Amino acid sequence: MTESWRGRIGAMDPARRDFYLEGGAIVRIAALDDDGYPHVIPAWYHWDGTSFWFVLRERSELALLMKKRPRIGFVIDEGSVKDEAANRFFEMPKVFAKGDVEVVEEPNTGGQWVEIAKKMAVRYLGPHGPEYISANIHQPRWLFRITPTEMKTWEGTAWAKKYWVDNDKTKSYEEAHGLNKS
Repeated sequence: MTESWRGRIGAMDPARRDFYLEGGAIVRIAALDDDGYPHVIPAWYHWDGTSFWFVLRERSELALLMKKRPRIGFVIDEGSVKDEAANRFFEMPKVFAKGDVEVVEEPNTGGQWVEIAKKMAVRYLGPHGPEYISANIHQPRWLFRITPTEMKTWEGTAWAKKYWVDNDKTKSYEEAHGLNKS
């Protein structure tokens, strides 16, 4: 019996992580609100290999919270990703990160954010990206950069071994995850 449905199991190497981050997954960014609760928002992102870039609308509550409390956490995850052309497959990929926010630009029109927003629009919307951006290019936006202070990755339909509790009622980690090869 094959266990290929699980995908690769474990952390992604940097090249695989970067390939995944070039895809169309949405980031979920968490910042603390004034009452100390997480304010979580889905957003587009741009990864340059070192830092994550976020372009947020002028009136974004998240932007104001990130400026006020510049420590955030975020996750990028999705179900399965198949890239037949590159012969790559990701089963349940996840990137977890946290870091300190750098405000690169306060709300403006025509700033550095424009080129990053154009790249993101094409990546997320394909051929409709330029149309989307041209319709709202004159709306003021913030530009933020987060260079992660911590970043972890995981992929595959399996538990990380550190969470597995051996006991007399369960299979071994290897048996439960199809890692016993006969």
